[in-house]
Amino acid sequence: MFDLTGKAALVTGSTRGIGRAIAEALIAQGARVVISSEDAADTARVAAKLGMPGCPCDVADDAMLAQLVDFTLAELGGLDILVCNAGITGQAGPFAGIDMADYARVMGINLRSQVVLTGLALPHIAARGGGAAVLIASLSALRGNGRINAYALAKAGVAQLARNLAVEWGPRGVRVNAISPGFIATELSGPLLADEAFMARRKAMTPLRRPGTPQEVAGATVFLASAAGAFVTGHNLVVDGGTLITDGS
Repeated sequence: MFDLTGKAALVTGSTRGIGRAIAEALIAQGARVVISSEDAADTARVAAKLGMPGCPCDVADDAMLAQLVDFTLAELGGLDILVCNAGITGQAGPFAGIDMADYARVMGINLRSQVVLTGLALPHIAARGGGAAVLIASLSALRGNGRINAYALAKAGVAQLARNLAVEWGPRGVRVNAISPGFIATELSGPLLADEAFMARRKAMTPLRRPGTPQEVAGATVFLASAAGAFVTGHNLVVDGGTLITDGS
């Protein structure tokens, strides 16, 4: 039920962290995957290592998103699976006094780019008889936080985008879901992993008492992209070790 042999996939932000783990998991299940990030050299390096086509793309650039989809169709002959993973955290702090230029960049990369890319890609998925899109949201979109501002707001929009698109495209066989990872151990989270006080607090509020791994988010993505998740759409799957549901006791 998890076999993806013969499927064509596109994963944004797939040269490191969660995105790369997702690409590797899809490949392991038999899919062909276009690797992409804003860094051309990084994209070429990872694509070569994984034996897959690579196409650099700044997701804030609509023209480059269109080129990315065109490249995918040309290289893979179609598109069955889309994973919108690329994103940035932006500046931390309260909404009072927020830097609106940073706000615009965070919203543009984390939310607007997914609106544009799904608009470009989903018609091609439908043309293949249906498939799946997975939009990476965040646990921060489901909890209040005094420092995670535009990022959390954008990710909440991503989850709603998945619901709206599920309604819009379901009749054409396209399933659209979101995944909201909790605290995941990646290169970018390295400073927090090294912060003993932060980790003590985070583990105390997480029933599994540990951070997640990129591979655990990738496993959820394979489920949603494969026949195993064939009757799941419009859902926001929380992958957080239980942080959302605990009171910290």
